Amino acid sequence: MLLVSGAFVILVSVQMVQDVKPILQLRLDYSAESPVYKQIVEQIQQLVATEGLKAGQHLPTVRQLAQDLQVNPGTVVRAYRELERQGVVVSRRGGGTIISAKAVDPQVKMLRQVRLSNMISGNILEALSIGYNPEEIEAAFSLHLARWREERSSMAGIVGGEGEYTKAEKSLLIVGSNDIALNLLVSQLKERSPEINAEVVPAGSLGGLIALQEERADLAGIHLLDEETGEYNYPYVKHLLPGREMVIVHLAYRTQGLMFAKDNPMGIDGIECLRNPDVSIMNRQMGSGTRVLLDFELRKRGILPSEIRGYEREVDTHLAVATSIARGEGDVGLGIEAAANSCGLGFMPLFRERYDLVIPLEKYRSSLLQPLIEIVVSEHFRDVVANVGGYDISQTGATTFL
Repeated sequence: MLLVSGAFVILVSVQMVQDVKPILQLRLDYSAESPVYKQIVEQIQQLVATEGLKAGQHLPTVRQLAQDLQVNPGTVVRAYRELERQGVVVSRRGGGTIISAKAVDPQVKMLRQVRLSNMISGNILEALSIGYNPEEIEAAFSLHLARWREERSSMAGIVGGEGEYTKAEKSLLIVGSNDIALNLLVSQLKERSPEINAEVVPAGSLGGLIALQEERADLAGIHLLDEETGEYNYPYVKHLLPGREMVIVHLAYRTQGLMFAKDNPMGIDGIECLRNPDVSIMNRQMGSGTRVLLDFELRKRGILPSEIRGYEREVDTHLAVATSIARGEGDVGLGIEAAANSCGLGFMPLFRERYDLVIPLEKYRSSLLQPLIEIVVSEHFRDVVANVGGYDISQTGATTFL
């Protein structure tokens, strides 16, 4: 047991079906207002949600967990009963407490869907009743769902990247820079046109243009600053796709800046702080527009990568940077405001950048792309993106033919 910031951290062995024993880490704050049993419930919920605990795993016995946590066995019983009531675990006489398996029986699936619908409907009703509008609710829901997807990916060790994707038939493949507004666009497309199998691959802005060059993608999302002209995107499209008829559809202007822990314990106040040997950065991957921007700003200031602690640590998305900082794996990272908001981080705005969709003309005119284009220019989409925060949608949908 360790003491961290007034909370006890307990490491508990968890028995798996395959006799592998991972470590269950619980952080209990005995001085907090939240009851201990509820802290146990919430942390096990989070481990299941992020696949830190998986179906079929046995939780510790009531006696074992109570002993490890130094709490009354009745507290653990209450936590397990609440988890069972929620359907998170199943308790069997003589068989222990087990993380529930995924439902396969059609009747069970239907009951689960009804329960999920009731949960979401209740939350929506509560939000509407206190004055939030539907666009605000949709933005918040999509933002937090994206964050949890990132959490699940990182816990499962899923690593995306350039070269790990192929274009499937009868699908819409979007390759390029990671962006939350783009994720919102694809979510609305799936809701409106479920027959379209849309997929987003975060391969960086340069990776997106290369995928178009090699005809492995239908469109690319990019935000690349040309150092010579100070212009975004157009110079790169002309240079990497010469002689090809392309269409650039503006998605949004967005705010890039430094993300850090909520109370800014390291005193982050600008790019110069990256020189501080006590400050650790979470960086984006080579080829991403954010990495291009960071390297440009470092060169302007005469800061060498070797002077920056953690510069070589790379992740593929803004949310991956944000969640890493939220977990304490790094102190600061360059990213978009929406990602910082989703993880409750502090944010220092520094740059306004242009994010565009680059589409070959023949694809732009195809029936496959029309539902997506219609969503981009819709008022509903602009309203939802605006409510995410950190975006300027004044020119969203503006189209340029090259």
